Amino acid sequence: YGMPGTIGGGIWMNARCYGSSFADILSTVTYIDAAGRISSLKADADSFDYKISPFQKMPSVIVSAEFELEYGDEALIRENMLKKKADRKSKGHYAAPCAGSVFKNNRLFGKPSGAIIDSLGFRGKKIGGAMISEQHANIIINTGGAASSEIHELVITVRDAVKEAYGFELEPEIRLVGNFNR
Repeated sequence: YGMPGTIGGGIWMNARCYGSSFADILSTVTYIDAAGRISSLKADADSFDYKISPFQKMPSVIVSAEFELEYGDEALIRENMLKKKADRKSKGHYAAPCAGSVFKNNRLFGKPSGAIIDSLGFRGKKIGGAMISEQHANIIINTGGAASSEIHELVITVRDAVKEAYGFELEPEIRLVGNFNR
């Protein structure tokens, strides 16, 4: 609840937050394959991993999905949903136009990507209309009129600085699609 994006995008990347991912509750996905055929995929835990789904390896368009949810106390479920949305809001996920978290969290790095980026003082860094959020260092916001090239340049700047400072490379969670020339 409150995760920005679409169901298809969430399935495609096996979106994850608060210890759960789409694959945990996904039952069946209906998609159109490269030949234009409508097909179904039974969700199998072995086909999904951290921010990985089988759809990333096949040209397809996700058109619908079925989920297996658990019954529970409505008031407790709603309270949990609102608490998680408030947490996202406090981290700036809804403060300005953005694509959510920019880099994946790699547990081998010892701390979340946002904390790593924050340790290098990137909050508030701007390139044109793109800026590292002042509320959460793993979010790049559009302060107005940001070009894709400016967002791309900020992603590369952060990635390179982390590599130089810590010796490892952050992997983008967002998909960089398009031409990034101004």
